[in-house]
Amino acid sequence: MPTPTDRSLSLLVAAVLLHDRATDRVLLLQRGPRAKFAQGRWDLPVGKCEPGEAVTDAAVRELLEETGVRVDPADLRLAHVVHGARGVEAPGGYLTVVFAADRWTGEPHNAEPQKHARVAWVPLDAVPADAVAPTAEAVAGYRAGRQEVLLTGW
Repeated sequence: MPTPTDRSLSLLVAAVLLHDRATDRVLLLQRGPRAKFAQGRWDLPVGKCEPGEAVTDAAVRELLEETGVRVDPADLRLAHVVHGARGVEAPGGYLTVVFAADRWTGEPHNAEPQKHARVAWVPLDAVPADAVAPTAEAVAGYRAGRQEVLLTGW
């Protein structure tokens, strides 16, 4: 039976691309100096699925935990899938399901200042150059109306 340290295990991750259609902006987080990876870089609200947790529930939970914004799982639409060969906490690889949503409740704020430097609305066509690579690609694909699978490190 595999153990949590087994290199063959993959990590399931959920991310939310929150789109404010009225201003054509997307909500991004800037990772803080104590982040586990990509310190100082911009990313979507994202996090690991807990054991037994549906990926949509993880997306909703992580968005709320990180930004204080609540999205109904029924309002999530598949935007992008990232399949990485390896990651910081996933030597056996990871699968990130990126959902898009344009309906929410709550005012975005940095709900996890120990992890993130800030939360900001960014124009959909101006994702910072120092964003985590899958973030820029997911937003660009979303803007173009494409649902894609991105393979990284294979």
